[in-house]
Amino acid sequence: MTMVMDIDALGMQHCETTALGVLLRHRGIDLSEPMLFGLGSGLSFVYWDGKNMDFPFLGGRVKPFDLTRNLADRLELELLVQETTSPRKAWDNVVASVDAGHPVGLQLDSYHLDYFDSKVHFGGHVVAMYGYDDRNAYLVDTEQQGGAVSTSLVSLARARAARGPMTARHRSFTLAAPRNPPSPQEQVVPAITVCADAFLHPPIANLGHRGIEKAGKLVRTWFQRTDAPQRDLPRTALLMEKAGTGGALFRNLYRDFLAECTDLLGSSRLRTGHTLYTEAATLWTEVAALIKKAGESGETPLLVQAGAVLGDLSRIEREAMQALSRLEA
Repeated sequence: MTMVMDIDALGMQHCETTALGVLLRHRGIDLSEPMLFGLGSGLSFVYWDGKNMDFPFLGGRVKPFDLTRNLADRLELELLVQETTSPRKAWDNVVASVDAGHPVGLQLDSYHLDYFDSKVHFGGHVVAMYGYDDRNAYLVDTEQQGGAVSTSLVSLARARAARGPMTARHRSFTLAAPRNPPSPQEQVVPAITVCADAFLHPPIANLGHRGIEKAGKLVRTWFQRTDAPQRDLPRTALLMEKAGTGGALFRNLYRDFLAECTDLLGSSRLRTGHTLYTEAATLWTEVAALIKKAGESGETPLLVQAGAVLGDLSRIEREAMQALSRLEA
């Protein structure tokens, strides 16, 4: 058995921030999960629907791995990313890091992992690996999935080789910190303003505040979009609240990030953003509850109500991001 020593196998709410936390604590950088998410400019929104999809998808964060790249840029970390089409080379890349005494991040499809009870394909899942033996790999996943977990090497190979939406080609990555990394406090304002600008000026109507507004209109038609509303609507609500989002489609995490920033900087615009995202987080949980109840009951008025709340959310989050976009370092 080969193990990286002194691993703090702390499972957090979200997969990518959990893995980043493991890698960074190993390098002596200990940040809260909301701070990791916020410094990575992780908040977003996407309404995603397509001909090959069973049902629309509501996403609350930037694309998989963008958060990691953003965080590395912000903290001037050395991010080494390796991708390959060869399973053997992919395993060699991972083993080299663990043998050298460093945990490694992996992007894979969680469907294939032994410890996942919920068998849904998600190719943007991220874990930290810190050990292996002849049969198993030892990983850190979210608190919900068990924190320190193990999966067979066969299942890990399948998860890493998976193709489909959001997958990467056996992606693995490591982080190294400079001798004098910039203070996270110095990076808070640029991380927030970049996130706010992207949210306020989306290139297409499916993203940002425009995407939330669009979702508010389309959610009312969801009974016409599915043959199995009792399956699809509660599953969507579950994904919004429980699937590694920290609740409220990542808005709880961003609310808590803004609270930490307000303690650090004491800006009135930050306080405005925090107040509005506190309200938004509550409303997102309400939307998820309405969608779930609509699926269970078949009552269209519940979807109309959810659509109205999403309309409010588009306005509230736009106002929040307008205040946050005007922060000054």
